[in-house]
Amino acid sequence: MKIFNLPDLGEGLPDAEIVEWLVSEGDEVTLDDPLVSMETAKAVVEVPSPFTGKVTKFYGKPGDVIETGQPLAGFEVEGAEPDAEPPAKEAAPAPAPKKKTEAAREDTGTVVGAMESSDSVVTDAVSDIGGRKVTPAVRALARKLKVDLATVEPSGKGGVVTRADVEAAASNPKAAKTKRPIAAPAKKRAAPSGEWEPIKGTRRTMARIMSESHALVVPTSIMDDADIHAWRQGQDITVRLLRGLWAGAQAEPGLNAWYDGAQNMRIVHKGMDVGIAVDTEDGLFVAALRDIHSSNAQSLRQAINRLRDNVLARSIPPEDMKDYTIMLSNFGVFAGRYATPIIAPPCVCIVAAGKLRHEVVPVLGGFEVHRTIPLSLTFDHRAVTGGEAARFLRAMLEDLAEPE
Repeated sequence: MKIFNLPDLGEGLPDAEIVEWLVSEGDEVTLDDPLVSMETAKAVVEVPSPFTGKVTKFYGKPGDVIETGQPLAGFEVEGAEPDAEPPAKEAAPAPAPKKKTEAAREDTGTVVGAMESSDSVVTDAVSDIGGRKVTPAVRALARKLKVDLATVEPSGKGGVVTRADVEAAASNPKAAKTKRPIAAPAKKRAAPSGEWEPIKGTRRTMARIMSESHALVVPTSIMDDADIHAWRQGQDITVRLLRGLWAGAQAEPGLNAWYDGAQNMRIVHKGMDVGIAVDTEDGLFVAALRDIHSSNAQSLRQAINRLRDNVLARSIPPEDMKDYTIMLSNFGVFAGRYATPIIAPPCVCIVAAGKLRHEVVPVLGGFEVHRTIPLSLTFDHRAVTGGEAARFLRAMLEDLAEPE
């Protein structure tokens, strides 16, 4: 049997989820026939058959997550030398029975350290009893004198209860009882009203990316409002925001960059590919709009529409899910003014646009009502200074203030 291992599907991800087998075990297939649909970072990809022959075994069912490089399917191929059958995953061994320890027997010694007890060696150590640090010997004494260790004030080094402390408590039990803390009533834990379910597909990838960002990026945010009072009727907000990003990068190129923290290196990009965040019921997608620096408004709008259609159809090409140089989130189509958006490394900047609103602004000694867009810029402070980020945002604001 020839074993087909899950290949790298072009996104550098460690695994993928089986959506649907497009053939059945026992079917005859030819090279490049559709074999299985796999969900990668944000898209469903059809994986073709690598052989001509009979499908003899599946190594997963729909919903299973297969690691890259692990067996996906087995084939019977005429004339081909069979591969070794991968070992089955073994169940975790049952834990060995615990040996009887010092805690389960009467104390037999009065010194801290290694001592003989019957035919075994037991290591005594300071333990915590009722919030008090105590040695086994002193614990045995407290049991003998019927002293509650929780009522004893420790006087030993490091807050350890000594023999003298126990004897003093035994000789004056009333004083000891007054020192016993009153435990607060335990809060009743509310029963869950739903059922736990595994995180799969897009949300699983989103959780991984957010965790990586939290571990790798040092984020800082600045915020301001773009005055768009001069815009003519019908201006395309997303297209103008994209143009504003390029204006910001021309003023401060260092925000249109990647940073490698492990190597302490960065690359400042000469062109701009923007990762657009798209919200769906399945989770957050980030897909790239290419060549912002050389595109006009009409071509940008066409690219945005195509991207959103691909997201909804779950047919985004894998190459469109990576290698963007800066990020944009237009959450204001729903609600909210400002945000602290998350950067996906190696990018060093993301700009988020809040909900368009009207603001009263002073003009020539009077007041006018202008339309404004709240902007939030988060940058990786390891690679970008506060001044660079502020100058980038100022350039965006100035470009967005233009009528065309």
